[in-house]
Amino acid sequence: MTEQSAESIGAGTRPLRIAIVGAGPAGIYAADALMKSDAEVSIDLYERMPAPFGLIRYGVAPDHPRIKGIITALHKVLDKPQVRLLGNIDYGVDITLPDLQRFYDAVIFSTGANADRALEIAGIDLDGSYGAADFVSWYDGHPDVPREWPLEAEKVAVLGVGNVALDVARVLAKTGDELLPTEIPPNVYEGLRGNKAREVHVFGRRGPAQAKFTPLELRELDHSPTIEVIVDPADIDYDEGSEAARRHSKQVDMICNTLEQWAIRDVGARPHKLFLHFFESPAEIVGDGDGKVVGLRTERTQLDGTGNCKGTGEFTDWDIQAVYRAVGYLSQNIPSLPFDEQAGTVPNEAGRVLVDEDADGAARYMPGTYVTGWIKRGPVGLIGHTKGDANETIACLLDDAATFAPAQSPELDAVTAFLQDKGVPFTTWAGWYRLDAHERSLGEPQGRERVKVVEREDMLRASEPDKVPNS
Repeated sequence: MTEQSAESIGAGTRPLRIAIVGAGPAGIYAADALMKSDAEVSIDLYERMPAPFGLIRYGVAPDHPRIKGIITALHKVLDKPQVRLLGNIDYGVDITLPDLQRFYDAVIFSTGANADRALEIAGIDLDGSYGAADFVSWYDGHPDVPREWPLEAEKVAVLGVGNVALDVARVLAKTGDELLPTEIPPNVYEGLRGNKAREVHVFGRRGPAQAKFTPLELRELDHSPTIEVIVDPADIDYDEGSEAARRHSKQVDMICNTLEQWAIRDVGARPHKLFLHFFESPAEIVGDGDGKVVGLRTERTQLDGTGNCKGTGEFTDWDIQAVYRAVGYLSQNIPSLPFDEQAGTVPNEAGRVLVDEDADGAARYMPGTYVTGWIKRGPVGLIGHTKGDANETIACLLDDAATFAPAQSPELDAVTAFLQDKGVPFTTWAGWYRLDAHERSLGEPQGRERVKVVEREDMLRASEPDKVPNS
């Protein structure tokens, strides 16, 4: 093609060509922000899975249709003619950063965080010690994880007091039949139906005022007819810092009020017991001679006046046969980009990828390369925070647009021809509509909204036109 000036891109000669790697909420919100700007844009949204929506599809518990309703809003963005979905494409394998730079004027990475953050305590590698993210991927039907999950433990510990910890605890405590009306695939139902857990213990290192879950998530624990939620009155304690947190946050106060009510009520007769423990810091996962989990040792903590806690030297051994750590998600290194291993993020300033500083201390950025979402700020905040992230990143991108080196091959069919020549079986937005219809058809005979398809090949087959998927 003829060489174009950067100033002409997006201003009449041709649209600004943008690649977004990661089709979860962060990537879709970035696409939405671009389309709402004054610039003329053409966006390709890349996704490693055959289906879009990221952690909304593969990270939200199946009994949370309220949160999954966010997909409706994301759907409207992907329906826009300026955006194109290219799924089942593994960045770094099927396409690289130099490839993308050939086809696009700028690249945004919104790859999120889907691995478990490490917890450095003795026994963490024992048989029966699991990461919460791995368990979530299993019960959400992720195509790249095993189809079976060991659910032999009768007494289970969950380490952490965030929303993911509550999701894991709730799924472990519910019966398979309770979850059957959701979209869980058959292998997950069969696994949960055989789950032997009767006690689930959730452990938090600090107190009720420092818990990280939301009030709605907390209250939902008590909605199941099979789960008895139990809080020890001794764990209801506040210092000056905790009281200040309650005064300044309605959410914190609501959490504390709910826990206080549960602590003073009589224990009922529901068959599965879910204990919420505070001021218990995990010290060691205890194993037997065969390397299997047989217990959990915690150290009692106490408040120090500021809302933080310190150890008391008093230890408790709990009869536990499986431990799930839910201490946070971690992003994974992105090929060709700098990466902060400790923070689990790509170094950036307001979304611009930061390479280093020059001799005068001025920031040097990777040209035409940006990040948004958890890979930008770390796995913190709710989905709503992702919109602000996207707006900030897109504002920087548009400010920089005049400096972009124009793509060598910006034509729409250039990149799809490249993928076809490599033999990459990519999916499209039209393919998602076909997969969506297929999953709904699987659920209809059972009165369910959908049954999620798990196998990648089955997802690809259902996404193709004129193919009859395996049922």
